[in-house]
Amino acid sequence: MFVWAQLFACRDVIKDGYDFWLYVPEDYNVAVKKPVIMFLHGKSLSGNDLNMVRHYGCIDAVMRGRDIDAIIIAPQTNNGWTPQKVMEVYDWVRSRYSVDANRFYVIGMSMGGYGTIDVAATYPDRVAAAMAMCGGATVTSLCGLNELPLWIIHGTADNAVPVGCSQAVVDAMTACGDTSRLMFNKLKGVNHTRLARVFYLDQTYEWLFSHTLADSSRRLNRDYTINNALMKDAYADLHTNHDIKVVDWNNAEGASAGRRTYVVKKGDTLSKIAVENNTTVSIICNINKIKKNAKLSVGKKLLLPK
Repeated sequence: MFVWAQLFACRDVIKDGYDFWLYVPEDYNVAVKKPVIMFLHGKSLSGNDLNMVRHYGCIDAVMRGRDIDAIIIAPQTNNGWTPQKVMEVYDWVRSRYSVDANRFYVIGMSMGGYGTIDVAATYPDRVAAAMAMCGGATVTSLCGLNELPLWIIHGTADNAVPVGCSQAVVDAMTACGDTSRLMFNKLKGVNHTRLARVFYLDQTYEWLFSHTLADSSRRLNRDYTINNALMKDAYADLHTNHDIKVVDWNNAEGASAGRRTYVVKKGDTLSKIAVENNTTVSIICNINKIKKNAKLSVGKKLLLPK
């Protein structure tokens, strides 16, 4: 259990996968399942410097005092998002934290808007709701987007990613059939960078959290509005949050935070321990950085997923 919010820098924890920030909210408790937000950044934050991902978006919002009661994942890519690799990060977190799989959300802008559309179209049965700003799509089929609540926002004065890129997504969805789960807002006179303010609005997260996979109808909540006037005051009530502890996951403190431990007994094997603790040998090996044929010494402590 955490008694304060923590922000983990997770580097090289997934082989050939994305590095990412992992925000765990204050008073996290394994007995209470938390919703999960996946934030996908735009091209300006690409590269190999994970600190870039904190320049704007969901992680920056909580660091500046926005109260978001969810686990937040913010991966970094060099250029472009691969849906399968995004979901690898989510599954890695899901294997280690108590998350509500019915409340997994994806949000992004610009290149991250493209990534959001691509992930939602590829995994509509796993994403409870998605919000894509000033983006488009790269995946071939977009029919899956009609299966989940989706909010697309684009400014008409966007010179970086023309509003026609979002319109093309909407047109493809229309060609697939029923678009009753879609909201598409063209914000008159709004440019590309202005939409970064959406990450700092309470309304953004309230809208996301109002959807769940447990709702068999996948109903779209149309009770929220985001406009230029609202974005104008997006930072008005924010202040720096000094209560978030930043930790490198690969340090001992980060690697063991919030985890269960198991003390090896005589006759134990990794397979036996995995079965008894409802996990897999691969996960145990990954967490403890040991090989599957590692010799277990009686009394050795192993970290287990929650």
